[in-house]
Amino acid sequence: MSSAKCWWLRSRGPGIWAPMASRRFPFIGGLTALLLLLWTAGGTAAADQRPDAALETLLSDARAEAARPGACAAPAADSLVRIVCDGEIRLGVRHHYPLFGEMTGGEYSGYDVDVGRAIAARLGVGVDYARVNAANRIPMLAEDRIDLIIATMGHNTPRDGQVRFIRPHYYRSETILVGPRELEVEDWSDIAGRSICVTIGNGSNQNMVSQGARLMLFDNAGALPERLQDGTCALAAQDDSFFAYYFAQPAFAARYDVKFGFAQVPWGMAVARTGSQRLGDALDLVSQIFHRDGVFLRLAQENRIRTVFLEAQQAIWSSAACNRAGGNDDPACVLPALDAAIEPTEFAARVEAFEAWMKDRTGVALSLAMLKTKPAWTLFWSGVVNSLMLVAGALAATMTFALLIGAMFTARAAPLRWAARALTMVLQSSPIVLTLVIMATLAHALFAYSTAVALCATIVALGLANGCNAGQAISEAMRTLRAEGAADGGLFQRAVALSATQIVSFLVNATKGTPIAAFVGAPELLSALTDITSFASGRATTYGLLLIFYILVVMAVMWGCGRLRLWLERRQAAA
Repeated sequence: MSSAKCWWLRSRGPGIWAPMASRRFPFIGGLTALLLLLWTAGGTAAADQRPDAALETLLSDARAEAARPGACAAPAADSLVRIVCDGEIRLGVRHHYPLFGEMTGGEYSGYDVDVGRAIAARLGVGVDYARVNAANRIPMLAEDRIDLIIATMGHNTPRDGQVRFIRPHYYRSETILVGPRELEVEDWSDIAGRSICVTIGNGSNQNMVSQGARLMLFDNAGALPERLQDGTCALAAQDDSFFAYYFAQPAFAARYDVKFGFAQVPWGMAVARTGSQRLGDALDLVSQIFHRDGVFLRLAQENRIRTVFLEAQQAIWSSAACNRAGGNDDPACVLPALDAAIEPTEFAARVEAFEAWMKDRTGVALSLAMLKTKPAWTLFWSGVVNSLMLVAGALAATMTFALLIGAMFTARAAPLRWAARALTMVLQSSPIVLTLVIMATLAHALFAYSTAVALCATIVALGLANGCNAGQAISEAMRTLRAEGAADGGLFQRAVALSATQIVSFLVNATKGTPIAAFVGAPELLSALTDITSFASGRATTYGLLLIFYILVVMAVMWGCGRLRLWLERRQAAA
């Protein structure tokens, strides 16, 4: 057979070539048919591996299921089917995160918002936006108030147990520490004792707590630059993506700079862990396609955010190894979650069992976060010890200053009496918080910051404020005794006994005032629990325990002071 004839036959396709080859060369015909079969099967298999085809299959199945009578009302329907039934997807986005999620004039805008719109368009549905923040975005998903979180949420290992993250990730950032240019902060050793503004629920908060920083918590990241500018906080910590907007403003960039960064974390969209399997699978495929086709990259450019990560991801997901339906399961294609797992305590399992028992028996959902991880337990235990030391110190200081000021009030030397009156008038006219802040400022001016210095400053402030009042009560008792013609011998001791009730009242007041030590960074229990709730859940339970702790402490102090009062009154009666 001539080459021209063979070419003609081949050009006519397998329908002509295969039969002719079978008749004249049975072996060649059979081999050709087998090769054609393999080629066709291979082409079909290759086509089935594309994420586009897999996505269309999922969506077609969901639409077919939604079209069945009663399917939309079925309680066990997957979120994807329900979204198709409703014709819209409920997206949780932030409303005050510049360039990513903002609301202006009732309209949402930003990178996260645009990503949500693009996803809804790919699914063929509308969008219903819901306002979320770092503290409530996961609870809202668990309560079925939203279908999908797109809210600048970092993907870390602890959150893997709370939500199902969509992979590949749609962005990446790191936490940066921002402060005034003149403030000398270069590394972790420079932040101990400094107040840092943070948002509740930020996983990187535990890094700062472990370095001795004092955290001020905010629900909304938008408050951080404002608190920096009014001097409430010396530093603020948040994602570099958040501060990108502010550093683009010349006035802000002239006053503040980035001190250092840490905790690089990929951002993930997330769906509920139950009832969203098909929705999660579909969004995994959408995310692959958006990276491959440059959709994420284009939206980032339109919103003026950094694109280095997205450019690298586009190259990865355009490769043959990752551009397939199972690419999001390949460790070579997807990024791992940030390993932010916190080491549990030895008794964490028993605590969780107790929480479950309480919920089953009483319906009360406790969250004893301070007992389940070692960093939280260390903070909690040190907070309890420091609080008890603070209470003991405040009681001793109040009693000491009461006797000292009382003696000055009744001294024969006029300058001592004038000094006592002036000091008492100033302290009675000043809020206790202001007294504490002034005392802490003086202490820090004289000594390097430490927890001991902060505790001592608080003890002195509480002792002075309450001791002056108790000393005044002693002086008034002295005047009463002198007016009654009492002899001078043992007069001061009798005045102390006579004013026992007032002294006890101010001792109890000093005990109640100890939580204000948190204002100056003293690591007592309130401060410790605030730090714990910055990276752990269970705020209501945590502060409920704080209330119980101080109720018990005050009850113990009142009992002890009652015994002291009875002893003083017996001495007065004996005298």
